[in-house]
Amino acid sequence: MSTLVDTFARPLHDLRISVTDRCNFRCTYCMPKEVFGKQYQFLPQEQLLSFDEIEQLTRAFVALGVRKVRLTGGEPLMRKDLESLIARLAAVPGVQDIALTTNGSFPLERVHSLKAAGLKRMTVSLDALDDETFKRMNDVDFPVERVLEWIAESARAGFAPVKVNMVVKRGVNEHAILPMARYFRQHGHILRLIEYMDVGHSNGWRMDDVLTARQMVDIIQAELPLEPLEANYRGEVAERYRYADGSGEIGIIASVSQPFCGDCSRARISADGRLFTCLFAVGGADLRGLLRRGADNAALQAAIAAVWQKRTDRYSELRSANTAALPKVEMSYIGG
Repeated sequence: MSTLVDTFARPLHDLRISVTDRCNFRCTYCMPKEVFGKQYQFLPQEQLLSFDEIEQLTRAFVALGVRKVRLTGGEPLMRKDLESLIARLAAVPGVQDIALTTNGSFPLERVHSLKAAGLKRMTVSLDALDDETFKRMNDVDFPVERVLEWIAESARAGFAPVKVNMVVKRGVNEHAILPMARYFRQHGHILRLIEYMDVGHSNGWRMDDVLTARQMVDIIQAELPLEPLEANYRGEVAERYRYADGSGEIGIIASVSQPFCGDCSRARISADGRLFTCLFAVGGADLRGLLRRGADNAALQAAIAAVWQKRTDRYSELRSANTAALPKVEMSYIGG
């Protein structure tokens, strides 16, 4: 079939699937304890997409042009037997790449079972190298060293370079940018600095808390000169730089100060099977209902195409105080 595009001629190439809304961290910018406390009601098991349903949806998306799949959460490794899902998706004709975003807090043997299942790329979230800052941000007293061990084991298993996502919040962890850059440059991994974003409505986001991409680059440039790199492909999220001495690469994800809506090719499936066409969406299309009513691949493709062809999302380009206050879906529900 011809390439599926939205109203701005953006193709559908990337699919991000949230396999659970649960997480074992309570990061203050994503799942703060004040909201996601012990009494918080997560989705019951029967409301989550089954692995059969995820595979069926993936086949439909691939038929429409998707080539890359990323598994997210919540924390995806909290979903039981995730390796079996990865193996199933890796066997879908047309899937060229399967990636995972994790907090790296699990037993190291999982790294190897994920690789054996067919996972191609590993992205790990880490917001500081010093325990005091990192523990304050993850809010469950989890130490940095355990995450660094996961990253090192991932490299040994063949995932090098590992991408390391660092959410930067002004007044909280900007002091950690240079130590993170030094460390991951030395170890051959790709640090990606992410502007603090107004995803959901529980993290108390304010524009004053955003350290911009330009400011992040300036912090690094003061010690480690950078040179801009071309994007690897249209729609790449991170603005890429290399160290001028040739010792590695760094990425900046600047949704707030330098929106990249114009080339966005990503669709997102929430843990309960709703299709979202933007990270900052306020609502999604119910694909789980279609699946459970017996929809075949053709019907799923038609439903997905109908949503994508009407897509007008460009939230980050239009962001204002008014849009930032909208009751958007939470990051833990839709994935990053």
